[in-house]
Amino acid sequence: MKKGLLLIVFCIMCASYAYAETLLLRTGARVKGSIVFENNEVVVIRDAEGARFQYPRAEVVEIIADEADTSDASDAQTAEEENDSPKKASILLEIAGGAAVIPKDAAGGAFGIDLLVGSHLIGGLHLFIGGGIGYHGLFFGGAKYNFLPIQVALRMPFVETRHAPLFGVSLGYGVALSKNYLGGIYAGIDFGYRYQVNPKTAISVVGFAQFQQATISTVETIEESEFINRTGRNFVTPGVKMAVYF
Repeated sequence: MKKGLLLIVFCIMCASYAYAETLLLRTGARVKGSIVFENNEVVVIRDAEGARFQYPRAEVVEIIADEADTSDASDAQTAEEENDSPKKASILLEIAGGAAVIPKDAAGGAFGIDLLVGSHLIGGLHLFIGGGIGYHGLFFGGAKYNFLPIQVALRMPFVETRHAPLFGVSLGYGVALSKNYLGGIYAGIDFGYRYQVNPKTAISVVGFAQFQQATISTVETIEESEFINRTGRNFVTPGVKMAVYF
């Protein structure tokens, strides 16, 4: 009788561990384990090693009941697939517009477009690191200055949630697209907001400030002789930028 009772208890315990749950989070991450507590505010889950983790209910998109893995090889394969995802390339397209200023000299308008390639998911975080090119146009009355910035860029959310404040920096060299002036160092800084649409796609709206160094060449005529005068200029561009990660 006692042996039969023990066998029944053993079967019940095995059945209770035959199934596990997977939490699908808004960030796209999946957490496997057994739910030990949940309400309208939090979900507490215990992993295979007995460690407990608590997640806000608002961050849990779905709770999936599935059969527990029966082999370590399956777990290793799943982990490997998840670790491979950061290696996939992402594209960042940014469109910007704003003012253009030559300090203590002139003011005008500016627009720009940048196309960057890199990784949008590093170490489980939606952190973009990449590089690429762009086209920036600056206008001061009748004067136009166009540059092709070759740059490396970082875009980093402050928190790993679907809605997050965003910080970004860019650094490179702006190639001049005219013989009348030379390019120079290019740098930019961004602060704004990012919305993670899904694990692979995000959109952002930021305020930015950019710096472009240039050398302007002008021709002066003195006593019927022409002289080329080269003057260093620094262009500062504040404005608003919209971006799509995909």
